[in-house]
Amino acid sequence: MFKRGFKSWCERTALEKRSELGLKPHDPLSSTLLAQSIGITVLSPSQIPGLSKNCLTQLLSTDRDGWSAVTLHSGSKTVVVINSAHSAARQASDLMHELAHALLAHTPTRVDVTKDLHLLLRTHDRVQEDEANWLAGCLLLPRPILLLIERGRESPQDAAQRYGVSVDMVNYRRQVTGVAMQDNRLKSLAPARARKSK
Repeated sequence: MFKRGFKSWCERTALEKRSELGLKPHDPLSSTLLAQSIGITVLSPSQIPGLSKNCLTQLLSTDRDGWSAVTLHSGSKTVVVINSAHSAARQASDLMHELAHALLAHTPTRVDVTKDLHLLLRTHDRVQEDEANWLAGCLLLPRPILLLIERGRESPQDAAQRYGVSVDMVNYRRQVTGVAMQDNRLKSLAPARARKSK
C-alpha cells in the first residue's frame, strides 16, 4: 500500500521529466536520456574496464537471467550496469526502475562495499522496490499516454513498439491504472447514449 498522494506524485513527475527534456506529455521517454539528465552513467558489462572474459561470459551468457541491472556508487559518481543480454524493452524498464530509486532518493537498507572500498552496492527493502516499480511504470507509460493508446484503439503490440516497452508492460499499466476498465465502461455506455440522443 502506497502512502497517500504517491501515485499522483508519480504521474506528475513523469510529465515534469518529459517537460524538462523538451518532450510533450505523449512522447516516449528514453530511460537513457533521463539517466543522462540526472547525472547517472549507464554501462553494459562489456563497457566496464578490466572485466575479464570469464566474468562477461558469466554475466551475459551463463547467468543472463539471474540479474537485470545494478546501481553502483563510487564517490560522487553513480553508475547503472544494465544486462545487455536482455531485450531492449526489458533494459529500458530495468534502467527506469534504477532511476526511479534515484528520483525517490531511496535510502538503501543494506550497503555492500567492495574489498578495495571503491564501490558501494545498495539493496532496497520491499516498500522501496514497490515504489520504484510504480514510478518506473509511470515514467515509461503515464496515464495520458495510456488514455491516448485506449482512445486510439492502438494494439498493445503497436503501443509497446512505439514507446519502447514490452507488451506485458503496456497491459500491466492498462490494468493497474484502471484505464482498460474505464475504457470498457465508456464503450458499454456508448450504445445507451446513442439511443438517448435520437
